[in-house]
Amino acid sequence: MGNLLKVLTREIENYPHFFLDFENAQPTDCEREVWNQVNSVLQDSESILSGLQAYKGAGQEIRDAIQNPNDMLLQERAWNSVCPLVIRLKKFYGFSIRLEKALQSLLECLTCPPYTPTQHLEKEQALAKQFAEILHFTLRFDELKMRIPAIQNDFSYYRRTISRNRINNMNLDIENEVNNEMANRMSLFYAEATPMLKTLSTATTNFVTVNKTLPLENTTDCLSTMASVCKVMLETPDYTSRFNSEDTLLFCMRVMVGVIILYDHVHPNGAFNKSSKIDMKGCIKVLKEQPADNVEGLLNALKFTTKHLNDESTPKNIRTMLQ
Repeated sequence: MGNLLKVLTREIENYPHFFLDFENAQPTDCEREVWNQVNSVLQDSESILSGLQAYKGAGQEIRDAIQNPNDMLLQERAWNSVCPLVIRLKKFYGFSIRLEKALQSLLECLTCPPYTPTQHLEKEQALAKQFAEILHFTLRFDELKMRIPAIQNDFSYYRRTISRNRINNMNLDIENEVNNEMANRMSLFYAEATPMLKTLSTATTNFVTVNKTLPLENTTDCLSTMASVCKVMLETPDYTSRFNSEDTLLFCMRVMVGVIILYDHVHPNGAFNKSSKIDMKGCIKVLKEQPADNVEGLLNALKFTTKHLNDESTPKNIRTMLQ
C-alpha cells in the first residue's frame, strides 16, 4: 500500500505495531471528497496558531480603566483595545467548531464497517494523516492557550463592560459580532484549561452516541491503533531514522497523547485500565525518554485532561509514572 503504512508481520505484547509515515500521504480518488473538506479546515490551522501566539492582551489598558473609573478616555482606550481581541477570540472559537465537524467526518470514514482500523489505515492513508494533524494542532493550540492568562481576563472585562452598558456609543457594534449567546458559548470554551482537546473529546463521545449501530470498538480500536503506531515509531530507531524532519518526532508524541485522551473519554473503562488496548506504561516511558521541555505539556495533558487516571482500576505504577 505504498510507503505510508507498513504492517509488521508480528505483534509484540498483543499490541499492533506499524510504521506510519506522517510526512507523505496523498489522497486516493475514494478519499478525495472528505480529504478536500478536511483540508479546507486544516489549511487555516497555522494562521490560527500564529494569531494565538501573537496574542498580547489588553492587561495594562484594563488595569488603567479599572483604577480610574471616572476617566472616560481610559475607559475608551481599554474598550477599543479589547474589542479587536474579542473578535480574534471569536475566530479561534469558530475554528474549533469547524475542527469538530472535520473530526467527525474523519471518524465516519475510519470506523465504518466492514473494514478493521488496520485496514482503514491501509486504505485511507491520507485521511489517517489528517486525523493526526487535527490532534497535533489541538495540543499545540492548548499548550499556547495555557500560557496566556490574558485571554480570560480580556474576555471577562468585555462581558462585564457589555453587561453594565457603561460605555455608550463606543464601538458597541461589536454586539452584532459577539452577541450574548455567542459570548456565553465562548466563555464556556475559554474556561476550559484545554479547550480544543475538550472540543474533540466531546465530539468523539457524541459521534459514538449518535452512531448507535456502529460498535464502540470500531472507534476505540481506531484510537488505540493510532496510539500504538506512534509509540512504536518513537521507540524504534529504524523508524525514526526515516523521518525527514525532527519535528515529526514531536508530531508523533502529540498525536499519541491526543488519541490516548480521546480513547480515555470514549471507552467506558478508559485508557489506563489493565484491559485497555493501549500500552500506557510503554507510551509514558517513551515520552519520559524525550527532552523534558518537549514533553512537559504532554505529560500534564495526560495527568489533567484524561477521565480515568485516578480510577481505582488504574495500576499504581501508572499513576506513579505520571506523578
